[in-house]
Amino acid sequence: MNKQLAEQAMESAIAQALQAKQHGDVPIGACVLDAGGRVIGRGHNMRERNLDPLAHAEIEAMREAAATLGSWNLEDCTLVVTLEPCPMCAGACLQTHVGRIVFGAWDAKLGACGSVWDLPRDPHIGAHPEVYGGIRESECAQLLTAFFRLRG
Repeated sequence: MNKQLAEQAMESAIAQALQAKQHGDVPIGACVLDAGGRVIGRGHNMRERNLDPLAHAEIEAMREAAATLGSWNLEDCTLVVTLEPCPMCAGACLQTHVGRIVFGAWDAKLGACGSVWDLPRDPHIGAHPEVYGGIRESECAQLLTAFFRLRG
């Protein structure tokens, strides 16, 4: 993936993370790009806002992208997210056949795209999206650090 395009797309994901923060959710944001690089889905954490434990940014963005495309299959799409996907979200990427996962900060506690686990590269799973981590990493990590610092 073109690094410049990844960094530009991360801007959209960061904007979504800031929306999550506004309503008290952990500031994680995501977007989905179509094969041409156009944003077709956006999402941010809404677990607190919607009292929905599954309302992660990635899931919300993939739902919107699928609705935009009229298909659950996102094989020609790229998920861009501010934090390395957790096992649930990495699994959702595999289930939707996302072609590429791009993320900002690594997640040393629940990361499932290379840090703690590596679901996209698991040889037992059929789908194998490309994975690119560390895009605008310090900026994405700072959003989370500042949020949790204020929560004490």
